Amino acid sequence: MEYFKKILRFAKPYRKYGFLNIFFNILYALFSALSFAALIPMLDVLFTPEKKVLQEPVYTGFGQLKDYLQDYINYKVTAYSGDDEMKGLVLVIGLVLALFLLKNLFNYLAMYFITFLRNGVLKDIRNSMYKKIVNLPISFYSEKKKGDVIARITSDVLEIQHSFLSVLELIVREPLTILFTIIIMFGISTELTLFVFIFIPIAGMIISRIGKSLKKQSDRVQKEQGDFLSIVEETLGGLRVIKAFNSESRFYQTFSSSTNRFFRYSNQLLNRQNLASPTGEFLGILVIGVLLWFGGRMVLIEKTLDASSFIAYMGLAYNILTPAKSISKASFGVKKGNAAAERVLEILETENPIVEKPNAIVKEDFNTGINIKDISFKYEDEYVLKNFNLTVPKGHTVALVGQSGSGKSTIANLVTRFYDVNEGDIQIDGTNIKDFTKKSLRNLMGLVTQDSILFNDSVKNNIGLGKENATEEEIIEAAKIANAHDFIMGLPNGYNTNIGDSGNKLSGGQKQRLSIARAVLKNPPIMILDEATSALDTESERLVQDALEKMMQNRTSIVIAHRLSTIQNADNIVVLQKGEIVEQGSHADLLAANGVYKKLVAMQSL
Repeated sequence: MEYFKKILRFAKPYRKYGFLNIFFNILYALFSALSFAALIPMLDVLFTPEKKVLQEPVYTGFGQLKDYLQDYINYKVTAYSGDDEMKGLVLVIGLVLALFLLKNLFNYLAMYFITFLRNGVLKDIRNSMYKKIVNLPISFYSEKKKGDVIARITSDVLEIQHSFLSVLELIVREPLTILFTIIIMFGISTELTLFVFIFIPIAGMIISRIGKSLKKQSDRVQKEQGDFLSIVEETLGGLRVIKAFNSESRFYQTFSSSTNRFFRYSNQLLNRQNLASPTGEFLGILVIGVLLWFGGRMVLIEKTLDASSFIAYMGLAYNILTPAKSISKASFGVKKGNAAAERVLEILETENPIVEKPNAIVKEDFNTGINIKDISFKYEDEYVLKNFNLTVPKGHTVALVGQSGSGKSTIANLVTRFYDVNEGDIQIDGTNIKDFTKKSLRNLMGLVTQDSILFNDSVKNNIGLGKENATEEEIIEAAKIANAHDFIMGLPNGYNTNIGDSGNKLSGGQKQRLSIARAVLKNPPIMILDEATSALDTESERLVQDALEKMMQNRTSIVIAHRLSTIQNADNIVVLQKGEIVEQGSHADLLAANGVYKKLVAMQSL
């Protein structure tokens, strides 16, 4: 129930629909019980005409309420029908039909209003999950499979709807139906109803035993679903490599192994769940059978119960079976839904380690520079950067070079606050970046990465991501600075051309120039370029490098370089090895020093 309570907090904005559902469910439960009780006068008219009441009965107290109501209805039927007994029968049939009509009308209205609550909760859970997914740090996704996250926001949320939220329909209606029915059953025969209560706890215990292992089995099913969705996501992302290395059969084998496990776990889960309904029905019919024997004895031998009341009583007893079965199925659903809710809440309740201070500063300008002071950082156990110091004055270009794994990209991740340093400070204009709001800090920066991250949308919308409500003229101007305008105009629909998933309709150089145009449109004072030309051919590199140089004019830039030819004009070149600075200076100074940098240049010149 702990997870159920946590999920229910999403129902607060829709509580008016919940109250309306409860109101109509109360009416449904009441009329459901009354519709069977109304059969008694009809049966009396049919089978015991001698029970006619010629004088209006007198109400003598609550204890005689049942007899008073029965006699009053018989009196009205007798008065209406006179000598024509068919008129009385028509009246009683009309009463039964009216009660059943009202019962079903209230049932529809209850379901109508709960629909808004269920779908509203579903929408809000998905929105909250998406917001959390976007806000969580990049480090969170280095440990999670993307397919598993997708499974949680899709199938797990649907499971919550089918299990937890379906309980909301039953939580008032079915217990009240049982309650009102039992009250009327007590009114007909206290002895017979007490006899029923001996069997209800026994049936409940048997059904409960069946449901105990459902959560564990459901958890395995949902986890396996996340695994095969991850395989699909990886397959689509690496389709070229899979085909190039003829690895289709290997990936198919991995996928089919996962779906076979899913098949096995699902069978175990559903077979256990399906056991609830026939078990509940058999136990219910068993109770009905015992009632027929016990009640028949009261009618035929003891003469303590009349036949019409007994028939109506059996209808009421059967009326308990449907809500009782629904409640037992709902209890199975809650156990099954616990696993899905746990996986959803794991995302929603994950603490974001990149937190803003309560009174964080909104930084809107950049005046003096970036100062990285004595920082140390590790992703897991080993430090990637150790006691690292670097100053980037405003308007200067600083290039970071070194072997793979030396910590170059880590610096970009720390300055943008995708990760927080373990020790030391990163300051902008003399203030620690942890004192700024994350949004205002990142507004100061433009990022161009080695992998051009584009979206399945038009050229215009991909560039426009850099600035909200950008005009078409601003987008075109940014594209011109990025040397992208000419190739864009050659596309089928120009700036309105869809570039496909991850921009796969474009070449590497074209994708990179769109990324640069996006950064140019943002027009930030600080530019971070993470190996922006390393994956390009010579011609594309020249066009991209020209675009980068135009973009970096009058800006503060941190350039992470793989090709050293692209950073010779940098104000300061910093050479890293194993997270520490081994050399720094201008291109000419470092060549003259005849150290690590010169060796790197010589290796690339070969």
